[in-house]
Amino acid sequence: MLEFAILGLLHEAPMHGYVLRKRLHETLGTFRTFSYGSLYPTLRKLLRAGYLVEELDEADDRAWSRRGRRVYKLTAEGKERFGELLGDAGPQTWDDEGFGVHLAFFSRTPADVRLRILEGRRRRVEERREGMRAALARAEEKIDRYTRELHRLGLETSEREVRWLNELIAHEQAERQGPPDPGRPAGPQRRGTRPTEQTD
Repeated sequence: MLEFAILGLLHEAPMHGYVLRKRLHETLGTFRTFSYGSLYPTLRKLLRAGYLVEELDEADDRAWSRRGRRVYKLTAEGKERFGELLGDAGPQTWDDEGFGVHLAFFSRTPADVRLRILEGRRRRVEERREGMRAALARAEEKIDRYTRELHRLGLETSEREVRWLNELIAHEQAERQGPPDPGRPAGPQRRGTRPTEQTD
């Protein structure tokens, strides 16, 4: 998922490593914390794969020296790879680690892929919710009050997420259907009939 996030942010503009790290925290900090320890190995991996190039920042006063700051830039292959990842709607895009990252780039994700990811995430959370309900029912008499409250907190969190996902899915479906035709009758009418007139 870090690969996807890096490609997505560099698709906007080339960046220095420290700027990229800052943007990762700004964009995905709610879902995941990234460190230099995980960022730079992933950048080197993407460089080896040909998805990125590393260039000296010509605007940097230190560019003439070996300490000049380097800018990471997406290649044509990197843009193609990002497009492939945008079109992915597999199970890894529904789990806790992947969903937040994909959600951050939903504005560039195809509508049908967004809907599949949201529906997959809803199934995943519903399964978790039902598992929590069953576990709480089985252990109701065996656990203390604080453990029971912890289980209830997890259950309520899952229920809220399902409601939130339902709203997002309904919005996606409404957008796919398009706005209603104002010249079309609201309900079906039989041929040869007229709307009944109301009389006082």
